[in-house]
Amino acid sequence: MGKLSNIIPVSDLRQDAAKLLKQLQKDKEPLIITQRGRATAVLLGVDAYEKLEHEKEILRLLAKGEKEIEAGSGYELDAILAEADALLKMEPL
Repeated sequence: MGKLSNIIPVSDLRQDAAKLLKQLQKDKEPLIITQRGRATAVLLGVDAYEKLEHEKEILRLLAKGEKEIEAGSGYELDAILAEADALLKMEPL
């Protein structure tokens, strides 16, 4: 998200909600909703929202792993890789 070119007043949202929802699906960019000239909300399409949530979960897991490393707990990399290889070799149910 480089530019914030998708800024619209709440009155436009009220008038053209269906059109704006189609734009969200097509552009995959958030819409910034303003009220009285100030940004008040962000409208995201479902795909963009799910992508953000997925990325947030990955970051959370990475941060948790960093804390485990600092604390000296967790698992050895070789053990994790061996377990991953074993899981990948398993036949699907």
